[in-house]
Amino acid sequence: MTGSVTGRDVVDVLTTDHREVTELIGQIRATTDPERRREFTDIAISELVRHSVAEEMYVYPAMKKHLADGEKAVAHDIEEHQQLERIMKELEAADSAGPGFVVLIGELESVLRDHVLDEESEQFPELRAAVPHDELVEIAEKVEKAKKLAPTRPHPNAPNSELFHKLVGPGVGMVDRLRDKLTGRPTGEN
Repeated sequence: MTGSVTGRDVVDVLTTDHREVTELIGQIRATTDPERRREFTDIAISELVRHSVAEEMYVYPAMKKHLADGEKAVAHDIEEHQQLERIMKELEAADSAGPGFVVLIGELESVLRDHVLDEESEQFPELRAAVPHDELVEIAEKVEKAKKLAPTRPHPNAPNSELFHKLVGPGVGMVDRLRDKLTGRPTGEN
């Protein structure tokens, strides 16, 4: 989910991320091969973690600043991020051939569906209405850069805050990428 933004605004970038992760969940559901399930799940987790961290760093501050109910919307979104992180952490440890795996994928899909619906039907249109296009493009560029340095694994006990992600996130991301490389874990990064 990384690449050149070239004029796309943050809503375009995040909506593309949503589509890609939704597609990965469809691929997880479509296969019964435990190895393929694990591969798709590891990529989906990595993509979701990077997406969430970038949102918390750059999108949520813009929502708080520009949306009438920005504080409330951000609090709700962070709560959903925390739910997603807990489920992803369980998925990391789950046996992809076991029956509980499909249940966890269903939980992930349900929370993600609600999160995406809130963002795409309410928050994103409000952002586009309230924030100048040039600023949305600038946020998109920051989001893309943040995703390249963000952690690739869920850390449910870490704070979901802009400051934490900016100060500590790159170090955590570096450790996650090293672990990914050493274990051969797929992340979807190029």
